[in-house]
Amino acid sequence: MSNYLKPYAGLKASLLTQHGKESVVCPELLHTNSLEVIHVTGYDTDRLGTFARDIPRQGSQLDAARKKARVGMELSDTKIGIASEGAFANDPYTGLLPWNYELVLLVDDTRNLEIAGFYGGEAQSASKQISSWDEITAFLSEAQFPSHQLVIRPDDEYHLECRKGIGTIEMLREAYDWATNLSKKGDVFVENDLRAHTNPTRMANILKATQNLAKKMVCLCPECASPGFAITETKKGLPCSHCGMPTNLPVANIWSCVRCGCKKEVVIANQISADPSRCNCCNP
Repeated sequence: MSNYLKPYAGLKASLLTQHGKESVVCPELLHTNSLEVIHVTGYDTDRLGTFARDIPRQGSQLDAARKKARVGMELSDTKIGIASEGAFANDPYTGLLPWNYELVLLVDDTRNLEIAGFYGGEAQSASKQISSWDEITAFLSEAQFPSHQLVIRPDDEYHLECRKGIGTIEMLREAYDWATNLSKKGDVFVENDLRAHTNPTRMANILKATQNLAKKMVCLCPECASPGFAITETKKGLPCSHCGMPTNLPVANIWSCVRCGCKKEVVIANQISADPSRCNCCNP
């Protein structure tokens, strides 16, 4: 379908993070794309929003990632920037499970393009209203503590003050006493800390989003040879093997260029027909 090279081999990019993401992003892109990613500090990325809700995020997940990339590029004087931004919601299948969406963005001013890697997977983001120490200790297994750290705040999830990065029983006891003393009714709200360096489940999802980005970076557009040529949508309509009517199953992938807008439709190999159980006519 397309050419696979290493257009970023030997180049340098910045990665602005204060939450340990360099531990997965830098080695992955160096190994897969020979791109040297420089860890950049000197800017408080919490200013762009926090998962603990003490600072709301302005704009979309993409807006925040783009801002981080730009700041990192300015601080390091590089023409290429990498940034990561996460989001949390319910799963897209049942709407019942906590879900983590990770975006790892490459901003390339040498080619005037952006390439985004994505991954969505189950999140470790438990939370609970607590009224006693016994309740909080019973909650620890669900929260996967201490491998996944905690945030605690007085009263409920809307209280403006909180303690983050709680990773030991001693820290938890101290934070619990602090929150209880500030609470109007003696209740506290405890939840998983969702920052990457405190949440191994999220860090693993960031790695998978980086791997998705790495694949797109080496896939070149057949028209303009820009990196980032990738599947952007699917075409449905695989015919039913019994009645021949189109189903909702995909029959082809649509590949698109992030720079010139070139689109190519590629039929999915080894797919001839759909099982009648997936047909709305045969199995309404």
